[in-house]
Amino acid sequence: MTPEAERYLEKAQQCLSNARAELAISLSNDAGRNAYLAAFHAAQAFIFERTGNVAKTHRGVHSEFARLAKDEPNIDKSFPVFLTQAYNLKAVADYETGPGSFVPPERAATAIETAGRFIECITRVLTSSA
Repeated sequence: MTPEAERYLEKAQQCLSNARAELAISLSNDAGRNAYLAAFHAAQAFIFERTGNVAKTHRGVHSEFARLAKDEPNIDKSFPVFLTQAYNLKAVADYETGPGSFVPPERAATAIETAGRFIECITRVLTSSA
């Protein structure tokens, strides 16, 4: 695995750890945002390892990850969808105001669990192909 991909996975683990800590103290907006970012950085690791390129936008990471993951049998087919849907957690936490501007704790917890599986999967795929 390249050092760049390793750094992306380290960042993913850091975001996941932050998400868990934030949920434990009832900061579900922050937990949801970091759950998304954990998966986002894991996706960046996969993209860099496969292409040598860095996607510069969230949309770019989503589309490139989906494109590359479809040919990888060891990546859960729900992960590209999760990545796109989890972006909504970040959007709610960062940009929304008013009644709909809150990430429910249950939704954050589910995203954290999925992000953990996402990181584990990408780590396995990248270490097995090294």
